Amino acid sequence: MALTESTMVPLGTACPDFTLPGVDGRLWSLRDFHCPALLVVVMCNHCPYVQAVDDRINALARAYQGRCAVVGLNANDAETYPDDSFEAMRARAAAKGYVFPYLWDEEQSVARSFGAVCTPDFFLFDQHRRLVYRGRLDDNWKDAAHVTRRDLRIAIERVLAGEDPLEVQHPSMGCSIKWRNGR
Repeated sequence: MALTESTMVPLGTACPDFTLPGVDGRLWSLRDFHCPALLVVVMCNHCPYVQAVDDRINALARAYQGRCAVVGLNANDAETYPDDSFEAMRARAAAKGYVFPYLWDEEQSVARSFGAVCTPDFFLFDQHRRLVYRGRLDDNWKDAAHVTRRDLRIAIERVLAGEDPLEVQHPSMGCSIKWRNGR
């Protein structure tokens, strides 16, 4: 497991359009999300960094339902990492009780269009679907009990209040995305 930090895509970047299958059996597109904010989480099943925070991601989705749509996106190569296959995604979403769509980016093109490089990688967009936050969930990925700063929650609250983005944004860190053929 190689620790990788997010690339910190420029603020103001437009949210890439996408249409991807969800574990719920439907196709999801950018136009399906109508909340004032949209959080795209590039994640997977096998990464210990994601496993450490996926309950927090689910709690965040639950807390902001109707105000900030949350969508999970898995782009890992399932041939090399079968724990990240579509079938395994379905099982994990059911076992964890995800309240957000969990989408399969089998071609890996959507994750690339976001500039994602690690799991988890967080991208928060405002009502105009412009990037206002990219960075970490909070200041302690290992242990929720030791979190002292909830960066992503603060960023969501600022978006919903119509305030400017956080000036200081710390990169997320996690496992590298498992690109096919090492791409």
